[in-house]
Amino acid sequence: MLLRVVATLFALLALMQAVQAASVKEWNFAVTLDGNPIGTHRFVVWQDAADTKVTSEASFVITFLGIAVYHYRHEASETWRANCLGRLQADTNDGGDLTHVSATGDTTGGRLRITADQTSKAHWDGCLFSFAYWHPALPQQTRLLNPQTGEIEPVRITPDGEDVVLVRGQPVRARSWRIVGRHDPLRLWLNENGDWVGLDADVKGGRRVSYRLQ
Repeated sequence: MLLRVVATLFALLALMQAVQAASVKEWNFAVTLDGNPIGTHRFVVWQDAADTKVTSEASFVITFLGIAVYHYRHEASETWRANCLGRLQADTNDGGDLTHVSATGDTTGGRLRITADQTSKAHWDGCLFSFAYWHPALPQQTRLLNPQTGEIEPVRITPDGEDVVLVRGQPVRARSWRIVGRHDPLRLWLNENGDWVGLDADVKGGRRVSYRLQ
């Protein structure tokens, strides 16, 4: 009995040390369409000495005359190693269109096999990023994996000046980056420490989706 208690205490101590050694960052964004609230998007990045694990969960509802006319839900989990994407699982419901995207590394960790709805999309050798807005090295990337489609998209990310962005109701000076690819252009804001603080996306019909920390 005593040995079991001691073993349990050692296990708890090891768990506490692992938690203390890990770094956890969280972003909770309120999302608007042309200034009108439509939902939330939450990111959690958990990092220890070996890996970085990321979870993302978005839920949007657009209404017209009080009736829900569009639903969007996206859930993703990623594992990164040495600042490169090593694994991804993502499920998206885009207005009733369901997709599942998977990216898994081979036994050597040097190649990603990417599938969408169990159909092979690509194999990628070398380091690859998803649309990891939270990652301070994102502005240096030229290709990004889209977790909704499984496509590896060429992008051009360029500095776009400085702005003052509201962060939890407080004005914060931030540097703006413009991301141009196959789809709608984005503006990404990083504060002076390189932390993600905001995002705007121009979408169809001249409308704008905005992320602001809450």
